[in-house]
Amino acid sequence: MKRALIACGCAALLCCWTQATYSADTSSDSVLGHMRPAFDLPDLHDNSVSISRWNGRVIVLNFWATWCGPCRKEIPLLNTLQKAYSARGVQIVGVALDNTEAIKQFMRSVPINYPVLVGDQNAIEVIEAYGDSAGALPYTVFIDKKGIIVNAASGALTDDYARKTIEGLLTNR
Repeated sequence: MKRALIACGCAALLCCWTQATYSADTSSDSVLGHMRPAFDLPDLHDNSVSISRWNGRVIVLNFWATWCGPCRKEIPLLNTLQKAYSARGVQIVGVALDNTEAIKQFMRSVPINYPVLVGDQNAIEVIEAYGDSAGALPYTVFIDKKGIIVNAASGALTDDYARKTIEGLLTNR
């Protein structure tokens, strides 16, 4: 049932968060403290990209969709974070639960300055492996430089929460 909901883009059912819920649910709790799952997805040029490409960096892995209002609202913040923290070893990575054409069309009006991977149907397994069994979007996972998942948030991030989490990863790990 959940797979069908994500695949059909039922924004009203899945994209209902307007602010991040900062206490991880039991499914995301199960991945906290564990090594990030490996995956490969195509980029917008159909080149296969592995999450291991960013080994040694703090990764902010953001699952989103073009039809998700809170996801769309969150992208300018992610652009700002990428610009502010890239020189300090942070990489924002977007995984879109959409096809390539929908993403490219969306990016014509909303530019994105960080890598975007095309999840399409394959993103469902990836997002579940990263602890979002509910299918809530946006969903963001914070991964330390060693590849350990240290935090997960359902819903649109706030600037304060995102910066505190990233600063903590840069300072404490």
